[in-house]
Amino acid sequence: MKRILIVEDDKGLNDGLVYDLREEGYEVSSALTAMRAMETFRLQEPDLVLMDVNLPDSDGFALCSQMKRLRDVPVIFLTARDLEQDEMRGFDCGADDYMTKPFSMALLHKRIRAVLKRSGRGREQNFYSDGHLTADFDRADVTLDGKPLTLTPTEYKLMKLFIDHRGRVLTRQMILEKLWDANGNYVDEHALTVNIGRLRKKVEQDGHKYIKTVYGMGYMWEVRDA
Repeated sequence: MKRILIVEDDKGLNDGLVYDLREEGYEVSSALTAMRAMETFRLQEPDLVLMDVNLPDSDGFALCSQMKRLRDVPVIFLTARDLEQDEMRGFDCGADDYMTKPFSMALLHKRIRAVLKRSGRGREQNFYSDGHLTADFDRADVTLDGKPLTLTPTEYKLMKLFIDHRGRVLTRQMILEKLWDANGNYVDEHALTVNIGRLRKKVEQDGHKYIKTVYGMGYMWEVRDA
């Protein structure tokens, strides 16, 4: 299920978009201000952002630039500002599409699907290989230099989380909110530290390093494409 963040200060329109997109099968969160949008963006890591330009505490152009500096998330502007210079400014700050109000919901659905497909976020990253470590997540099969690697369910989920977000810093809080053990219980701080340590010992052999500690922030799976 793909996650969409709606940033729109018109509560009626915001609520309507939330309802409609949930009916379309998306996981949807929303914000009425730029400040709340950034908090939600950092916490939930949406696959796509729908954003108005006019916000009470900032403007969408600045917010789009701020989000893009943190992560290359697709952004579609939904705005009443229909001047050509506004549209150009939207694309200049990194927007993937720009729609003016009023708009057709059917067309919005098509634009969302198209942007997700172009961005590569329309599907899960279910296979990873760097010539040393290979993980086929569809088959739950992990090998190291061609030899099967045995992981616990929590270690496996942790590696999948890191690989899906490789090259991006994950805070401990983000990891804890997404991780759970084999019995469906949330992993605590101590268990997280233990599991990261065990996963490192299993995959970081022969000088190959994957899980980088970013001090004061969290962890990052370093990009090692084959």
